[in-house]
Amino acid sequence: MTAITRTVTVAAGRFAPGHLGELTTVVPFELVDAVLEETRSVQRRLRDLPSRVGVYFLLAMCLFPEVGYRLVWDKLTAGLDGVSVAGPTPKALRDLRRRLGVAPVRALFEVLAGPLARPTTPGVRFGPFRTVSFDGCSSQKVADSERNRLWLGRTSHHGYPTIALMTLVETGTRALIGAVFGPPAGGETGYASRLLHLLRPDMLVLWDKGFDGNSFLAAVNATGAQVLGRLRANRRTPVLTRLGDGSYLSVIGTEKVRVIDATITVTCADGTVFAGSYRLVTTLTDARRYPAAVLAGLYHQRWEHESAYYAFRHTIMNGRVLRSGDPVGVEQEMWALLTLYQALRTVMVEAAESLPGTDPDRCCFTVAL
Repeated sequence: MTAITRTVTVAAGRFAPGHLGELTTVVPFELVDAVLEETRSVQRRLRDLPSRVGVYFLLAMCLFPEVGYRLVWDKLTAGLDGVSVAGPTPKALRDLRRRLGVAPVRALFEVLAGPLARPTTPGVRFGPFRTVSFDGCSSQKVADSERNRLWLGRTSHHGYPTIALMTLVETGTRALIGAVFGPPAGGETGYASRLLHLLRPDMLVLWDKGFDGNSFLAAVNATGAQVLGRLRANRRTPVLTRLGDGSYLSVIGTEKVRVIDATITVTCADGTVFAGSYRLVTTLTDARRYPAAVLAGLYHQRWEHESAYYAFRHTIMNGRVLRSGDPVGVEQEMWALLTLYQALRTVMVEAAESLPGTDPDRCCFTVAL
């Protein structure tokens, strides 16, 4: 028999419920206090439910989407044996959310967002480039209230309004570099354009078809980042120069690009074969340094973004509808969910780094949660 004891530090007095268990190391007290101060969201008088406790309650609310406010509070305080804590009503917890607003939760996400990989982390870089990707998700359902419908509109997802989420992800770790969201009518490239300031010259951007508009490609190219994306099937690109690997130089708008036509074949364990044609466009025009077959294989990394959304929508939320019945509450809840996701990815990458040579892809999000 081996006894393992653990010492967990919590705040004193009314601040004691303000923690998130093991994830408090990623979201420490000092960080939460700093964003509250920066956004002028600190309580004017000390209540039983201080603002710092409210931030941690929001994150716990997303950690336990299957239970109501009061049960979330009970889970948040379950480990505080011997510590006197408040016993708020669900209404008091709703009022706490309203007092906090959106600004501190958004600021907290923006502090935690960013690449998590180190230079030696496996599966993160392609030559000198860090691989990142743009992708959107428009299937997260929100509460079917009149205010949400006026903001987002009604969609075909069983009558629930849905919110459009656009993220820039580090594909090797599935960490969020940035995120924006809003009504689905905003369009994918419209939302993605609001994240272009996060691109750097050492990044290689992957994207699915639909992002290949002339102006968007030019805007990405202006950041200094490189591109490897899929072209729409009906897109016609002039053949300027045929290259030895079967690709060819072309132009989209005013941007010089290289086009790669590839046939992808997948053979299943039972022998079933599926095949499809992919047309890729890239600003990596040197065919000797970046052969077409290598880039076609690299494009597979874009699917890591789909895994990130699966973890967000299905592992954390388990397909549930957001709680909030008004746009301000939905925004606050979305930033809290994104913050929680990033905190979990942070500890997963740290776990992978503890065993040198381990690819972060090998870490299971469900186990981390």
